[in-house]
Amino acid sequence: MTRTTFAASLATLLLLAAAMLPLQARAEDDDGDILSEARILRDPAIPVLGNADGDITIVEYFDYQCPYCRKISPDLAKVVRDDGHVRLVFKDWPIFGGPSIYAARLTLAAKYQDKFAEAHEALISLNEKLSEAKVDAALSAAGIDLARAKADLTAKGGEIGAVLARNHEQAMGLGFQGTPAFIIGRFRVPGAPNAQAFKQAIADARKAAASTK
Repeated sequence: MTRTTFAASLATLLLLAAAMLPLQARAEDDDGDILSEARILRDPAIPVLGNADGDITIVEYFDYQCPYCRKISPDLAKVVRDDGHVRLVFKDWPIFGGPSIYAARLTLAAKYQDKFAEAHEALISLNEKLSEAKVDAALSAAGIDLARAKADLTAKGGEIGAVLARNHEQAMGLGFQGTPAFIIGRFRVPGAPNAQAFKQAIADARKAAASTK
């Protein structure tokens, strides 16, 4: 099956349900396990969007140059906004080359000026091949202090690099083949769900969480 065909097929609820695989249970406090539930859902180095106190977490492994990530971004944002009880965690997985890595690192640096959300939206909204110059221009237009972001990137480069390394190790460990890929609650969801499929996956995650209480 081609990637395009798979992404289109995943939009149906039937195939989404078939694609949802339980996230292997691991101890919440197992800090030594990169695939622990705590490490995947609650990495303290990555800002939380949506409702930080929400009852369900969506984690997206993404690349700023991934066309599918860009396409689903408005639907995902609307679903999270309309629901009101979803924690949203974006995990940069820059697999499309140098400009993607640059974009990921600079966006993570923007969190030190409390502008991660603005930086993310500015870059995921672009519909063109990235370059460092285009990344800089988009972030500046979104109100990011670019000079400060680059200074923070220099000062915090080790920490930012560690975040990207963790994201990559998790994505590979979870068996994801490319971007976008999601954890919704405790389910792995590869591919690009549409709005209806996101809603159903959230409902299923809530049902599964309730059944374990």
